[in-house]
Amino acid sequence: MSPNAPSHSEQFANQLARLKYPAVAFLTAMTLILAIPASQLRFDEAVESFFSSESPLLQEYLISKQAFGGDEFLIVGYAVDDPTSSETLDDMESFSATLSQIPGILPESMQDLASIMRNDRAPRWMRLAMRLPAFERSILRESRRMLISDDDRTVAIAMRLEDENKSTVSRAETFRLVREAVHQHNPEAVVAGEPLQVHDMFQYVETDSRTLGIASSLLLMVVILILFRNIRWVVLPIVLIQCTLIWTQGLLAFTGMKLSMVSSMLNSLVTIIGVATTMHITVTYRELRLTHSRKDSYRLTFKRLAGPISWTCITTAVGFAALLISRIVPVQSFAIMMTLATLLIPVLCCLLFPFGILVGQAQADPNPPIGEDRLVAILKSLSRWANRHALGLCLLTVSLFGLTFLGLLRLTVETDFSKNFREQSPIAQAIQYFENRMGGVGSWEIGFSAPETLTEETLDQVRELSTRLREIELEDGTKLTKVVSLTDGLDLVPRVPIDSSKRSRLLPIMRLRKSTLEEKREFLTTLQPEMESSLYNSSQQRMRIMLRALEQQPAEVKLKLIAEVEKVSREIFPDSTATGLYVLLANMISSLLNDQLFSFLIASAGVALTMGIAFRNLTIGLLSLIPNLLPILVLIGTMGLLGVPVNIGTAMIASVSMGLTVDSTIHYLSTYLRLRKSGVDHLAATESAHGQVGLALVLANLALVAGFSVLTMSNFVPLADFGILVSIAMLGGLVSNIFLMPVLLQWVRIEPTSSEPISMEPAQIPA
Repeated sequence: MSPNAPSHSEQFANQLARLKYPAVAFLTAMTLILAIPASQLRFDEAVESFFSSESPLLQEYLISKQAFGGDEFLIVGYAVDDPTSSETLDDMESFSATLSQIPGILPESMQDLASIMRNDRAPRWMRLAMRLPAFERSILRESRRMLISDDDRTVAIAMRLEDENKSTVSRAETFRLVREAVHQHNPEAVVAGEPLQVHDMFQYVETDSRTLGIASSLLLMVVILILFRNIRWVVLPIVLIQCTLIWTQGLLAFTGMKLSMVSSMLNSLVTIIGVATTMHITVTYRELRLTHSRKDSYRLTFKRLAGPISWTCITTAVGFAALLISRIVPVQSFAIMMTLATLLIPVLCCLLFPFGILVGQAQADPNPPIGEDRLVAILKSLSRWANRHALGLCLLTVSLFGLTFLGLLRLTVETDFSKNFREQSPIAQAIQYFENRMGGVGSWEIGFSAPETLTEETLDQVRELSTRLREIELEDGTKLTKVVSLTDGLDLVPRVPIDSSKRSRLLPIMRLRKSTLEEKREFLTTLQPEMESSLYNSSQQRMRIMLRALEQQPAEVKLKLIAEVEKVSREIFPDSTATGLYVLLANMISSLLNDQLFSFLIASAGVALTMGIAFRNLTIGLLSLIPNLLPILVLIGTMGLLGVPVNIGTAMIASVSMGLTVDSTIHYLSTYLRLRKSGVDHLAATESAHGQVGLALVLANLALVAGFSVLTMSNFVPLADFGILVSIAMLGGLVSNIFLMPVLLQWVRIEPTSSEPISMEPAQIPA
């Protein structure tokens, strides 16, 4: 190819310019077509969707669900003066009847103090026995922290949810009607339960991702408009972002994939990549327009940025793809979504920007940002300062890495699911209410094998295990707040009257005998029809003991309690396993810490390899990791030092940020190497790269941080935390690249390919 012949990238740019109308027509048509399936993409709110089908935790949960039915409960509580007074019991019966009529609630599963103390199904002699003070005390003792508080000031109504596939209404409608009834009750009651927590989480995710996405886009538009004072360059990034989102969601809908709780971050991350990409194009195009025609500026912009933008998207996709190793299904689906979205951006840029730049009024160019000259001068001076203080910056970097390592060792995981919500949210306040009064809403179980025919020997083992579980106490005093076994119900059954044929003149109270096991089971079924079937399945030879624990506990305490329960249970029933929503959610979040480490290592290796391939220099690939690793590790290490726990949103920060911050490095390296290969020395090349690429990076970060400030208002705490930490990571990546790249590049030997240096500053030409 002759020196004056256009390069392959220039030829491709010319071809795109000629096809700008068909390209934008294709973009518009495909966006409209994909908008239909994209609008039909729904959230998968099933807890089972959090785990892969091979997960042992999920398998245990499904075994229990098959044996005992879906254990999805809601609990309603309210304050009373006297829990056993006639007025209180009358009100409880009426309120329970109202709740039982709500579609999606199983009426036969309602449990409350009134239904036990006024059990119409019990024989007459038993109803008389229930009036005895001793029997009443037994009922109250067994109902503590389930249906009545320890101080007798709060009562509760427990209800089981109907299988959603069999219900005539959606879960959302059931929850709405329950909350409406709870609000109308006098005194006003509160409702909680793990199914409600999961539902509210998805509601917040769906609502906030939509509402805050719009607000964030509007704020971004305002910031970009202030920067460049041209509506064309405001519309272009917004169109790019929205088209990318529609294409991504539309294509995923065809695969049958559903959105997950992590999908709320899709809008935010696509916005980051889209705005950063557009900002580089805007700044480069505006610079070239000072000395070139409109068409030539477009062609040269494409030539200069096609490689960096493509490799930026590839390396970012590598960072997201590293999350595929996670054992949490929502994280895996998020990785697929973001990998697809990231790879779509350069494709959509080719379809959109030729039309967006070349069509319309020629004077519709971006204006220079306010204070641009001053900002460029500052960036260049920072380059010179960094080169002069290379040794000090290296020592500071090593020190920060060492300090970060200490913080990483102290990282903890937040498994308190209620911490996903703002303290003032209804669900968080309801959880706190039951934590303080009723022993919490953390329901789970220990399950084990049982004989097909119940024997006294088996029941004695169950009694022993129940007693030992109640005695468990961790070093910090943590205990189970409630233990419910089949023997608790059977042992409540009183002595029964002697056969009426054996008449005697003795008082009735003396004509009693000990109940047989079958009689106890029969009476228990009469009193509480679902108790035995919910704790023992003879056909599947499974039995379980229901447990309750405080939800609002540190991660390590919660997991220790689960482990201790399993340890004690296996001493009596060797095949014992703990399961339930409490256990699933605790393990789901805790596994993210290990997932984060492995995915971060894979992302780092993948980014280094990709960078080495992109610049055909493995040394550059390895050196490029340093300014990108440093801000991420410092951020995560600081979380550990400050005791900030990792949640579902922040657990992915490392891998995600690794892909996002590399944008700064690739564009900087591309400009630096282009200048060096043209014969410019190291100091001049870093100074010029600071002035050109640094300007785009600063403006992009300014716009994005302003836009992401909206995320801090999210009701879903992990989304708010994610917005804050990603903004910090991006700013950290910017600072790290500005100060470290000049230092690191001193060690890279570059052979010039041009005999004459290119001009470092564009010449001004008449308009």
